[in-house]
Amino acid sequence: MRVSIAQIEAGADTGANAVVARDAGRYAGERNADLLILPEYASAFDPQGVGVDLAQGPDGRYRAELRSIAREHALWIVAGVTSFAAAGQKAASEVVVVGPDGLDRATYRKVHLYDAFGHRESDRLVAGDPQDDPVVVQIAGVSVGVMACYDLRFPESARRLVDAGAEVIVVPAAWAPGPGKAEQWEILLRARAIENVAILIGVGLTGKGAIGASQVITPDGAVGLACGAQPQLRTIDIDTAAVAQMREANPSLRNRRFRVVPA
Repeated sequence: MRVSIAQIEAGADTGANAVVARDAGRYAGERNADLLILPEYASAFDPQGVGVDLAQGPDGRYRAELRSIAREHALWIVAGVTSFAAAGQKAASEVVVVGPDGLDRATYRKVHLYDAFGHRESDRLVAGDPQDDPVVVQIAGVSVGVMACYDLRFPESARRLVDAGAEVIVVPAAWAPGPGKAEQWEILLRARAIENVAILIGVGLTGKGAIGASQVITPDGAVGLACGAQPQLRTIDIDTAAVAQMREANPSLRNRRFRVVPA
């Protein structure tokens, strides 16, 4: 599976962010990628906090642009968007999966809101329901699971995806800066890869309020691709056969004695 990663900056202007997404789609299409991944809050971002003022519905401009890009370049797209929550007073951080036919295939709402290190996402966002089915889709013959940013700190989130069949876990993020935060991002990606014997793809927003640092981690915890802090587009061929080989060599998923259930 060939994956293009769009480590981008995003601001409050949804239209400008849609142009950035289109440029990323053109890049991915020119490289015959199967999948294009954009970070959390790719549709709109404010480093002071993302709320309902930056949200849009399923027919909003940014999501319509994602469908158009997917159709034009025959791409799967995974992207973080800010959506209206049912209550209307708050928004939701969601990850949408769009198929190469331009149809929405799945939507994941971030379960774990970032109420840590002085941040309070729950003041503006509604969390996803942990009882909802994990989002795992088939892309180019590969089972791809989806979660978002702060979910990475909770090993149960990744394990539920693997229990649902995921071989690759995609993590769109807007990882906030701070002492040790970049190191924690890498350590957590590598830990989730090792403990689940899976490929982890973390795609980070960059610019003010986010560190970038997108990475692809192999099932043995090695760094297969690493980006710095600057905006960039990268493409990598994912060796999914390595997942099966490593799971045979290290059958820790079969050997475990516990099962994860939602709280």
